[in-house]
Amino acid sequence: MDIKISCIGSGNMGVALMKGAALAAGGENIVFTDSDISKARDATKLTGSLLCSGNAEAAAIGDYVFLAVKPQVLRQVLEEIAPVLNARLADGKRPVLVSMAAGWPIQKIQGIVGTHPVAGGKQAYAPVARIMPNTPALISRGMIALAASPEVSPDQVTELETILGGAGHVDRIDEKFFDAVTGLSGSGPAFVYMFIEALADGAVRAGLPRDKALGYAARTVIGAAAMVEETGKHPAELKDMVTSPGGTTIAGLAALEAGAFRGTVMQAVEAAWQRSAELGKD
Repeated sequence: MDIKISCIGSGNMGVALMKGAALAAGGENIVFTDSDISKARDATKLTGSLLCSGNAEAAAIGDYVFLAVKPQVLRQVLEEIAPVLNARLADGKRPVLVSMAAGWPIQKIQGIVGTHPVAGGKQAYAPVARIMPNTPALISRGMIALAASPEVSPDQVTELETILGGAGHVDRIDEKFFDAVTGLSGSGPAFVYMFIEALADGAVRAGLPRDKALGYAARTVIGAAAMVEETGKHPAELKDMVTSPGGTTIAGLAALEAGAFRGTVMQAVEAAWQRSAELGKD
């Protein structure tokens, strides 16, 4: 791919996505910048990419400019790079902003960046794509939701899917679902890690060594998730396949129900969803 990619921010998610992007575009076509220069330098070593001087230079270089920063600092970054982006767009270039900030809708990002002149004396907004990846992208097994503004061409959306594909599965979805996606797949790995820890703790309590307990718990979750994905069966049907009358599984399920397991998990996703919506209003 003959493209340039800039990544503003070098945290775990930015690095994960750029490791995947390097497979498609080559590390030499990726640049990092960060307020913490040492972090950016480490990111270039991990991805085989290059270092640039700051956010404005990153915005001037990239065909795709990834915004891998916290929602709380996104406005500051957008205001800094807006003049560079709009100058490029006015000159006929087509850089795409790619935001992964929870709670920030495309329209809000475009409003801060502002408009640029186009033919006929009209004004146009910048092309913006919004993504919601999750931490398994660090091992190329992420779930990445993708939505794009009308200013992003179909070819650019396809190209962006290829860039992101090295970090996991990419799914195009209507932006109105992004807060729900954030609550589910964005925050969900943390819920699953807690579940794995709890499974292992239960096994340790029953006498299994800690290292064995963690291994069995992790592989149990991996295998169960694969069964859902590969069989296409409803989780309830798969659960019933494990559950014998008067057996061990139904005893464990009764304990989960007594502890309001399903309701608590639903509340966790809902709380994360609501917080995502709040971040867009802050």
